Amino acid sequence: MAAVLEDVWPPLDRAARDRLGRRAAEAARALGGQDIVAVALTWVDTSGITRAKAVPTARLGHAAQWGVGMSPVFDVFLLDDSITGGRYAGGPTGDLRLHPDLDRLTPMAALPGWAWAPADRYAQDGTVHPLDARALLRRETARLAADGWSVRAAFEIEWAVSRERGDGFVPACRGPAYGMARISELPDYLRDVLTALAASGVTVVQIHPEYSAGQYELSVAPEDPVGAADTAVLVRETIRAVTLRHGLAASFCPKVEAGAVGNGRHVHLSLWRDGAPASAQGPVNAMTGGDGPFGMTAAAESFAAGVLQRLPALLAVGAPSVASYLRLIPSHWAGAYACWGLENREAALRFVTGPDDERAQAANLEVKCIDAAANPYLVLAALLAAGRAGIAVGAVLPAPVDVDPASLGPADLAGRGIVRLPASLGEAVRAFEDDPVLGNALGEAVIDTVAAVRRGEIALLDGASPEEIAAATRWRH
Repeated sequence: MAAVLEDVWPPLDRAARDRLGRRAAEAARALGGQDIVAVALTWVDTSGITRAKAVPTARLGHAAQWGVGMSPVFDVFLLDDSITGGRYAGGPTGDLRLHPDLDRLTPMAALPGWAWAPADRYAQDGTVHPLDARALLRRETARLAADGWSVRAAFEIEWAVSRERGDGFVPACRGPAYGMARISELPDYLRDVLTALAASGVTVVQIHPEYSAGQYELSVAPEDPVGAADTAVLVRETIRAVTLRHGLAASFCPKVEAGAVGNGRHVHLSLWRDGAPASAQGPVNAMTGGDGPFGMTAAAESFAAGVLQRLPALLAVGAPSVASYLRLIPSHWAGAYACWGLENREAALRFVTGPDDERAQAANLEVKCIDAAANPYLVLAALLAAGRAGIAVGAVLPAPVDVDPASLGPADLAGRGIVRLPASLGEAVRAFEDDPVLGNALGEAVIDTVAAVRRGEIALLDGASPEEIAAATRWRH
């Protein structure tokens, strides 16, 4: 299938621009009535950092109609804001236009006076930018829909809170892992996080203290893939803003401290059949009600098998930083082995059924090896492409693993076909460049640009100690 983004997003013509301008002008008047003075337009770069430009609320109509100018060089920014280059991106020339997605325009309760909208990136002629990760995800969603499938997705958000707002990290709470003491230590802060997210339209399903000192985790309700990625950005920026207002600092880095457990951003995916069977009320969750492993349907098994098969390559977008490989180690619940299992938190793919009477809604696949440096749009696009390829060939899962794979000897691992996932970013990049499914789905320009940025960051941190890698990455994402 040709990689043509215009199949999903047609070019902006004058009529479309005028409609967007009128709609945005109406939205701006409503925002003005709420004392919103500016709108932040965000996109996530190849390195996983959320970048932004902002417009006064009164200029929102013009921004929606004609876009806000930006350089395409941001596609090759590294995490320290230095710039590399690739065959398809880099250099000082050229211009793109940021267009706010008005469907997701949201007043930010955590930033009084501000609203937020994810931006779509277009060329000046109105065609979508081929390196726009949000567009890539929309295209992969459409490709599944063409075959009668949809996916519901959600990201878990882990972060660590520091009392130090300089370069170092001093945990803001000292209670035990998962301990109620950590809620008691920062109750006002956690209350304000939940209040701000609710006011911004985010449905939080749970929040809890995590393993490392100062670490918390928050889960949100599943959405369509583009909505899930948008929500991941909004949640992160809301947490960051609330944390700063409390005089604290939030780190989403995959490895905040070299000797501590890192921050993951696990992805939950469920595959749904649209409009079948005929008697069903809406889409049906293919992750349950079938004859496959633990009740999966054949299509759900193939989707999961497609993801499992491509995990080494997927790490180049799902565990995309040098610091990611300080986190992705065995026996740390990070999913360091390419295997799957029922409720196995050491497997890279954890199959979650949910309670017996809730399986029709709750059954899903958790991808545990993804971390907080990933561009949520890009990693979801790659995951959907891998799952779709699995469905296309009727891929079958190997036997599930019900132990920590690190506890198995070499012979057992080989006999079960279990391999360690890449232990370095360079190894993941090589698998990514060699993977034909991801290459066809994402396109040559994306593959080349991702590889260029990854190699630029490998060179940037070459020879650095784990402590130096953590310090260089700690406050970037």
